[in-house]
Amino acid sequence: MAADSFWSDAERHLVRYSGAGRFVPEIIERAEGSFVFTADGRRLLDFTSGQMSAILGHSHPAVVATVQRQAATLDHLFSGMLSRPVVELARRLAESLPEPLSKVLLLTTGAESNEAAIRMAKLVTGRHEVISFARSWHGMTQAAANATYSSGRKGYGPASPGNFAIPTPNAYRPDFTDERGELDWRRQLDFSFELFDAQSVGSLAACIVEPILSSGGVLDLPPGYLAALRDKVHERGGLLILDEAQTGLCRTGDWYAFQRDGVTPDILTLSKTLGAGLPLAAVVTSPEIEQTAHERGFLFFTTHVSDPLVAAVGNTVLDVLEADKLDHRARELGTHLAGGLRDLANRHAVVGDVRGRGLLVGLELVLDRATKRPADELGAAVTQRCLELGLHMNVVQLPGMGGVFRIAPALTSTTEELDLGLEILDRAIGDVAPRFS
Repeated sequence: MAADSFWSDAERHLVRYSGAGRFVPEIIERAEGSFVFTADGRRLLDFTSGQMSAILGHSHPAVVATVQRQAATLDHLFSGMLSRPVVELARRLAESLPEPLSKVLLLTTGAESNEAAIRMAKLVTGRHEVISFARSWHGMTQAAANATYSSGRKGYGPASPGNFAIPTPNAYRPDFTDERGELDWRRQLDFSFELFDAQSVGSLAACIVEPILSSGGVLDLPPGYLAALRDKVHERGGLLILDEAQTGLCRTGDWYAFQRDGVTPDILTLSKTLGAGLPLAAVVTSPEIEQTAHERGFLFFTTHVSDPLVAAVGNTVLDVLEADKLDHRARELGTHLAGGLRDLANRHAVVGDVRGRGLLVGLELVLDRATKRPADELGAAVTQRCLELGLHMNVVQLPGMGGVFRIAPALTSTTEELDLGLEILDRAIGDVAPRFS
């Protein structure tokens, strides 16, 4: 198919599913490792590993072999049937997690796992209120969308009652400050729950948060915050749900981001990284919560629950993570990447902040470092220039956040590939920034 026909058909037949309504103006033919390849022969370094999912790079040989073998033997079953890959993956996930997280539900997407987790929390607690961050993104299905505040709320009618947003801790743009002008997250958190208590009818079921908000601008929760949040939620009878769609399975340098804080959630959701680019997600909880949910008739029966093909892929992902010690690798590569980005900050006045953990890093561009004036148009221009130079970057698509790049390379990246990305980004900023000075 000629390129003109391709784009004509795309415009004529595809529903535009993002607010911007734009697709990357390249026809992608194949992907391998850290690169995607276009129809006109260009090679693009993928600095976001697909949709922040392909942690083993694209078309990892072990994953390809598993898909070929499993598709030829056992791909899909009636949802009430079980297969060895499903039970093995559930066991291995439980073994990778602290007690009491040992009961696993295998699903397909992050939104679906968050949907199931919220549904379970409401059933177990007998309550209906849900707290999440004002810059949260948990998915586009009903309960997940009701807990999402970063975008996508206008025009769809009333949200479900009992959903509450609390301020997002942002050390770079603090709303509550101490005597040094730094984020006073304890005072912010106290204020958040004072507001919640004033509006609540006393029916908190759950608080769902990401340990590092990705769509919200790659905002890492301050050390100590998660424990204090858990305590406030438990004091009010709710459950803590951690959404580790992007942070789980070694990306931050630990197997799970919550390990840094020593805080075990009541319910954990995994997705993106678990399938390394294939549609696989999980809800993990305690036997006590699962037993109560079961006794009260928990229902989350979907067409692709416990599918054997993607479960086999999940086992392969765990094999590679363990064998190649990719938690350590993510830590080492993350240090290298963050150091390179700080070097960029020293050379370009428009770089306001570098933040994140491991191989989930945020780079925020600003028009003025003193005022931290957002740089949406600059971010879009740098993104376009990077693409022209052979680097695919992902910029946060929120008003006032368009100058924040989400950088999430594959855990299998080489330092040479990271250096190539840094070199292209350096050149792109240098080419574009003078137009905005």
